[in-house]
Amino acid sequence: MRIAAFTDLTGPDGVSIIDRPTPEPGRREALVDIEACAINRHDLWILEGDSAMVDTDDLPFVSGLDVAGVVRDVGEDVANVDPGDRVVLCPNETCGTCRYCREGPENLCENFSLYHGGLAEIACVRADRLVALPDDVGTVEAAALPTAYMTAYHMLRRVEAGPTDLVFVPGATGGVGVAGVQLAAVLGAHSVGTSSSRAKLDRLESLGLDHAIVGTDPDQLRTAIADIGPVDSVLNHLGGAYTQLGLDVLRRNGRMAVCGRTAGGTSEIDIPDLFLGHKRLIGSTMGTQGDLETLVDLVDDGAFTPEIDRTYPLSEAGAAFTAMQDRESVGKLLITP
Repeated sequence: MRIAAFTDLTGPDGVSIIDRPTPEPGRREALVDIEACAINRHDLWILEGDSAMVDTDDLPFVSGLDVAGVVRDVGEDVANVDPGDRVVLCPNETCGTCRYCREGPENLCENFSLYHGGLAEIACVRADRLVALPDDVGTVEAAALPTAYMTAYHMLRRVEAGPTDLVFVPGATGGVGVAGVQLAAVLGAHSVGTSSSRAKLDRLESLGLDHAIVGTDPDQLRTAIADIGPVDSVLNHLGGAYTQLGLDVLRRNGRMAVCGRTAGGTSEIDIPDLFLGHKRLIGSTMGTQGDLETLVDLVDDGAFTPEIDRTYPLSEAGAAFTAMQDRESVGKLLITP
């Protein structure tokens, strides 16, 4: 089988198409013929050498978390899927024995990790992490869901977003940002989104964004958001200076979930404002398999359609990462082997 392997951690030029033997499924494993795999900022950080998870000793490395396709074969003790089933993978990897695996939610696992291996023609995965797809949910749509939409949905749950709430999504035209805007609308909430691009925001308004603000400077954004009104919750996938911005625009007892560091791995915050305003700052990583199952059902019901910017063949995986670096896309970029 062919794989799009990271053979050098220097950026998109480090992706090479190579051959690897087709694996055999072990106990409780399944082989999936991959029809689509979304790429994420997580993959790009690895490819750029900006991840503690992978170094040159791990090369060649096959990334790719968001796998959807058709079950090819199953190993012993697999009862939840059969060859021919259409599925999407929940990429969560958990130990199954720690307190949080026992009590839930699973993404609190003390040994939490993520599946990698989707940039290939075939994936060998834990069978119990596969979610069956209804007939009306395509594999390309499904592959867009696990990382971006599952993360955004779990964040919305953590901040308790509901009807008529105002949700602030800085950097709203990235993968998690687009998902947050769409899913906020599904929940009946209103959204404020920011981007440096008016054209991207125009596209996002067609997906449900209520208030679009062009700009990236936190001081200017703070004023513009204040003109709209106090924010009930913030979906912060940027980190950096946007953490204090999020706290500034939150109403008293408002809630901000943080899931990323695209704008910086450290933030300075005003501690008195945090406790005097009874504001809540919440860390959030990925979501649960139950979240993914809910999202599949919502797509099946027509509540929303995952926004996909472009698909690429496996041979052009490097070009997909170049597009991600260039930040020209709105929504997900997918590899379709």
